[in-house]
Parts: sequence; C-alpha cells; structure tokens
Amino acid sequence: MKKEETKNTETLKTANFVVLPHVSHFLTSILANNYSTKTHDSYKRDLLTFDKFLATEMSHLSFKELDKHSIELFKAYLNSDDRKTTLNKVSSENRLKSGSVNRMLSSLRRYFTYLVDMDFESPVPPTAIKLVRAEKKHGQVAELSELISLIEYPTKVEKNKFVALRNRAMLETLFASGMRISELLGLKLNQLDKSGRIFIQGKGKKQRFIYLTERSKEHIDAYLKLRVDDFPYLFIPKRGLNAGEKNKRIAPNYLQMKIKKYRELLGINVPTSAHSLRHGFATYLAEQGANPAAIQVLLGHESLDTTTRYVHASDKYAEDTHRKFHPLK
Repeated sequence: MKKEETKNTETLKTANFVVLPHVSHFLTSILANNYSTKTHDSYKRDLLTFDKFLATEMSHLSFKELDKHSIELFKAYLNSDDRKTTLNKVSSENRLKSGSVNRMLSSLRRYFTYLVDMDFESPVPPTAIKLVRAEKKHGQVAELSELISLIEYPTKVEKNKFVALRNRAMLETLFASGMRISELLGLKLNQLDKSGRIFIQGKGKKQRFIYLTERSKEHIDAYLKLRVDDFPYLFIPKRGLNAGEKNKRIAPNYLQMKIKKYRELLGINVPTSAHSLRHGFATYLAEQGANPAAIQVLLGHESLDTTTRYVHASDKYAEDTHRKFHPLK
C-alpha cells in the first residue's frame, strides 16, 4: 500500500462525525450483517462527505430541520467544483461522475432507511433521495485481435523470464475468466485444480465459479514451473519472491501500469485496462451467441441490467443483428 493510501486509511479510521446522529450504530450494523470492511469504509467515507456538507454549508440548520430541498442542495454540492474532499479540507480538482454521486446518494438512502427501521427520527424519508441522471457513454472495447496481441505481449517485451511468464499468465487468466483485478490478485495456489474451475468470493462476498480455458491453464503452468517457493498466492511480485515475503501480493496499480504500457507500445488507441479485459470477455462471448443470463453468472453480477451494459460495447454484434434480422434486408 502506498504512503498516501495508508495515510487516507488512517485518517478515515480517526475521522469523527459532527452532525449525523447514530452513525456509529449504522456502521456497526453493516459489519453485523456480514458486509465487508471495504463496504463499511465506503459507507463511512460517503456519510462523512454528507456530514461535512451539513457542518460547513448548512450550519444554520439542525439535523431535524433537514428536508428534501437540503438533499437537492447536497446533490448540487457534489456536482460543484467547490466540493471538499472527504479526508481533508482542500477543494477537489475534479468534478464527480454521476456514478460516484449516485453511490453517495445510495449510501445516504441506506443510512436514512436504517434510522426509520430502528425507530430513530429521520427528517427525510429514504424514498425522497432520488439518484441523478447518469451519463450515457458509448462503451469501448478494443478489437479482439488487439486484445489478443495485448495478452500475448508480455512474453515478447519483458526481458525477465519470470515477469514475462507471470504477466502473460495474469492477462490470459483475466480474459479467460472475466474476473475482476481484485479477484485475480487475491487468487491462491490452493484454489487451483486440473479442472480449470475455480471457486472464488467476489465483490460483496458473493461466491461463484470462474472457468479457465485450456490456453490460460497452459500459461499458468508455464509460469508455475519457475516457482520453487511455498508462497500462498498464485501471482506474486518478483521482489517479494527475492525477499521471502510469503504474503506479498501484486499491487493493482502495477498491473494497470503494465497494461497501459503494453497498449501504448502496441499502438492500441482504445483505452484499455484490466477492467477492459472483463468487458471484452463479456462482449466477445455475446458476439459468439452466449446467453446473457449465463454471462451474468460468469461475471458475478446481481442484475442482468449490469451485464447488458457490459455487452453494449459490441458494435459488430449490433451490426450483425441488423443485417440478419432487418425486415427489408
């Protein structure tokens, strides 16, 4: 973890609420209901933003005096350039995207719902907290041939054999399974078997199976032949290997940086990240005619609507559908 990330984590732990009542009880209930500490911290961070807004921008009102108009002012605050960051007092240089605003509003709605459920006084009904309109973006996924070139690139450009085979295996695994980068870097050796089926616990503690291709298994095996350690994680940093740090894991920033470097060297114009390989996994499965419900299970999505957004990036699929089914073709 970087020094700045460590500092922010420590600041979050010691941060105190000024205006919002019963927040400690609410956050305790999050953990009591088996949500992760990451979810707990996310709620705390979002509610600290609202608390800071009330303490600085709405100090003339008590918590009991809040109304629907107060929520609308909070939305405007989140969309402004004057918004203060959660963990310090400086203004944020970047405006929040609609997804981030809606996450905070969802946290606020959950908090007010808790107040109602526990018979605490809630000045605003949870249903009055409406989400903002989300930007509709045309999703982008690199061409399949470009993604294949990207996945294969580590063994062509990396001079260190261990790094080359490991990075190739990581990218092969991402595209073969559609898993998230956090799920990939958290994989342990004891989760592997010859079947290529891996049981994982993903986002929100949701459990599912992911499946490796024969191709990805071959590259994992090639990488593991260089491993003579007994470290628990499947993918480990070379520096950790040399230092003998058994619980050392690869940082997400490292893999994202490498993908960016490979993309630039290959001249791939479409912005591509580890998450893009997950999008590509869903998109090209859809292009081959895969059932959306099956893709939903493979990605670990709770809603089919989320899965649909992943596969909307496929212009080719839309074009082929138009040509095949248009009544005046």
